[in-house]
Amino acid sequence: MGLTADKSTALSALVVARNEEIQLAACLERLRFADEIVVVLDRTDDRSAEIARGFKAKIVEGAWEREGPRRNAGIAACRGPWILEIDSDERATPALAAEIRAAIRGPEDYFLVPLANHIGGKLVRHGWGAYNGVAAKPILFRKGAKQWGEGRVHPRIALTGTHCALNHPMEHYVDRDLSDMIARLNRYTDLAALDARDAGRRPEIGHALRRCFSRGWKSYVARQGYREGAWGVSLATFSALYSLLTELKLATGASEKKR
Repeated sequence: MGLTADKSTALSALVVARNEEIQLAACLERLRFADEIVVVLDRTDDRSAEIARGFKAKIVEGAWEREGPRRNAGIAACRGPWILEIDSDERATPALAAEIRAAIRGPEDYFLVPLANHIGGKLVRHGWGAYNGVAAKPILFRKGAKQWGEGRVHPRIALTGTHCALNHPMEHYVDRDLSDMIARLNRYTDLAALDARDAGRRPEIGHALRRCFSRGWKSYVARQGYREGAWGVSLATFSALYSLLTELKLATGASEKKR
């Protein structure tokens, strides 16, 4: 797979993964419209590398403790002036692929791409936000317009230049079931507690207790999670618990024991 003759619109598709052999092939299959596929494999010991080679992807292997440096390494490895950065649980549709190809011929520097978030086989439209997931992400950008900061989970992103939003969504298969949602909450709060420890921050359990109500209300009411039935209740509950669990793990050192 090589870059197009028009170097100004060459597109690199970047996928960052760790032991994602179950989902990786389906993700890469939808990226054949790109001029280059780059797969960053972090501490991977399954068949992910073999699968990536089957798609003639450029493979970058290594060990990164933090999310930001891992993703910046992938961005640096891309040769195209345009980058589409996605995860292995995301799928580009043909309509989105066509829109991306048209968009990168314009003057903007980055684009917000809407997400169609699924839990299991169900499209869940409402209640997303905070750590649970977002409705859109800046995942299509000129090289140099996006830089990840430090952090193990949800590091800050620095964006420069002009932007607009695309219309067609990226299909995002967030969790398979309720057990996956619980496991992700546990994993993310472990990492958030470690980030807070590294920053020298003291636990703020009282503040987190107050945020339980505001975050739960925002997910269930303001973001209309109530329209999603049990899934909306789940999203609101986990959103409410995120800050509290992070502070409790910071206070007790629970995340340290799992490193």
